[in-house]
Formats: sequence, C-alpha cells, structure tokens
Amino acid sequence: MSRGTGGWGPTPDAHAFPTRRYDLVKEFVIALAVVSVLSVVAALVFSSPDEPAISLQQWARQAPSDVVATAAGELAGTTTSAGYGPPYNTASEGQSLGPVDLQSLPGVTQPVDPAKDLVLDPVRTLTSDAASSAAVRVWDAASADRQQAWASAYVDALAAAPDGDPAKVASGDYGPVPAIAAAELRLAESGSLEGLLTSRTSFFGVDSTKALLLLADGTHLEDAARAQNLGGDQWGIMNETGNYPGQPWLWLYSLWYQVPPFSTSDNADIAVWALMIVLSIGFVCIPWIPGLRTLPKHLGVHRLVWRTRR
Repeated sequence: MSRGTGGWGPTPDAHAFPTRRYDLVKEFVIALAVVSVLSVVAALVFSSPDEPAISLQQWARQAPSDVVATAAGELAGTTTSAGYGPPYNTASEGQSLGPVDLQSLPGVTQPVDPAKDLVLDPVRTLTSDAASSAAVRVWDAASADRQQAWASAYVDALAAAPDGDPAKVASGDYGPVPAIAAAELRLAESGSLEGLLTSRTSFFGVDSTKALLLLADGTHLEDAARAQNLGGDQWGIMNETGNYPGQPWLWLYSLWYQVPPFSTSDNADIAVWALMIVLSIGFVCIPWIPGLRTLPKHLGVHRLVWRTRR
C-alpha cells in the first residue's frame, strides 16, 4: 500500500496476478482420505509375505523328535544356549574384537540355566504326572557327573537312532532323561510350554527370550529358515520369505558374511559390525576428506540434470 494524493490505496502491482480461494484444511483432509484408502487396498492386495512365527506347539507337532533331542541336549549342556556365554552364562568368553572381549564386558545380565530354566522347571509343573515327578526327583538326587553321563549317553543314542526317533533308541543307561524329555514334549504339544517359559520371565509374560533360546537350540527353526533362503550363507539378512524381494539396501552388510575372513571367523558378527561402523563414519565424513569431497565435481554427473540459466 502507498499514500498518494488520493490517500491510502493499493500499489500498482497489488492486483497484477489473479487470486482464488484455497482451503488448505480441505485439501489436506481429501489427500489424507485418498492415501488412507490406497494404503488399505494396497495392504490387502500386496500383504506382507512374512509367515506367522513358529510356536513351540507347532514345533512339537511338526518335529517331535527334535524337541526330545533338544531337551536332552539342554540337560547334557551341549546346546548353543548352554555354551553361549554372556549375557546368559559364563560357559564361554564369546566374541571378541582383537584383544577386547566385547561380549564379556557387560557380564551376565540375563542369567539363563538351560537345563533348569528350559527343561526341568517346566517339567516340575506336571505335579499330577507321577512318572514325570519321579523322573525329576531321580535327576535331582544324582550327582552332576551322573547327570552328565545320563544326558550325554541319551543325546548320542538319539543321534544314532533311525530318523532320530526316540522310539528307536537302542537300550542303554539313560537314567530319567528319556522320561524328562518326553514330558517336555508333552508340554510343548499341549501349548503349555511357551506360557511357562514366558510368564516366569516378566509380570506381563511378554519376554520370549527363553522360548526363543529353546527353539533356536533345535534344528527345526534353522531348517525352516533355510527352506525360505534365509540362511546366513544365502544372503538371508536381505531376503524376504519365499521369492519376494527383501531389503536390497542391506547388501553391503550381508556381503561381508560371504567372503573370508568373515565367512570362516567365529567373531564374524562383531567383526562385520565394526567394519560397518568404520565405513559408516567414513561415509559421514566424506565432505571433509580431501579428494573424495571433490569427486562429484570431477565426475560431472550433476551436469546431466543441472543446466546453467542463460
């Protein structure tokens, strides 16, 4: 506005361009509704290819022999969980980065005794089952060496049995281990085992750590993953189940697991993690690295999309 001889009035350019009413709220609501409808339709038509999580009950019904073998392995202390180390136990030092034992630094923060927590304590709840209760009492009364001998012998016998079938195990001195493992299988088949392993961990029963440890100690979970091409040597970290495309941006992380020395190292997880940290820091610091920071200018790729105004 300017003041001329006729008083206050619009400047010469005030109405130089046409105007129209614009309801921003209305436009936003319409756009939100359209996007919401499209999202729901897309979710129905292109739903996630992920399959439902494997439950302990499903495991027991599909691979009962594996449940029995895993229970025996927990009692024998030969499973992955039994020898994992921190944060669950002190059975091993775990992975290290050079001279620094990173896995042991925090210590045992979530104690797990696989034999007691994953097998014996759940089986103890079968108070109405006389055979199971008697088997647990025999186990508790035996020395540690005797327990180890029973469980190890049964693990070996299961491995030698046709198809790992407990019904085809050769005769031997296995003590109460077969009865305890069979009770574990019954708990899993009934669906009770998963609840027993989660409800004892937290008040709300949402911590599935122990149930997952038990499931991972068997072979059923790995077999299911490999059948879906999700194994580590199958670039599984960047795959989806089935033939669906996964996360291609994870190719760099998964790449290192396929090449030496990472593919043959017991410290692959920490080594790959450390390498990716270094590469990520390098990527962030590109603007300050001489040579690299001027590389886009020398390559001239920007000229394909950028033109100088004339």
